[in-house]
Amino acid sequence: MRTYTIAELAREFDITARAIRFYEDQGLLSPSREGVGGRNRVYSARERTRLKLTLRGKRLGLTLSEIKSIVDMYESPKDTTAQIERFLGVLAHQREVLEQQREDIEVTLAEIAAHEDECRQLLAEAVQAGKNAA
Repeated sequence: MRTYTIAELAREFDITARAIRFYEDQGLLSPSREGVGGRNRVYSARERTRLKLTLRGKRLGLTLSEIKSIVDMYESPKDTTAQIERFLGVLAHQREVLEQQREDIEVTLAEIAAHEDECRQLLAEAVQAGKNAA
């Protein structure tokens, strides 16, 4: 079975070894240990997949506890329907959060555009006043 070092996974997923160790501390990954005193982490294909799913969850904006809950569901002998329903619930919640963020961004962008228009108008008036004074 193929195994991976922390450096290989860090390079593959373009993250730091420190980030991978953090995910271990959070219980998302649990590599086996080899070498003197268990200093060398060895990641199985299972751990690589868990890391990939963790990073995907982060891109979706999920919390680490939400990610752990979802990833752990797929390793338990629970009913697949319940897992899918739980995941759909998490995705629906995340969609609501993102939709609200999009709305907030659109309002903020409109306010910025209004301020830009006002500033351009003030600059145009100042330039015109300077030409009239000369």
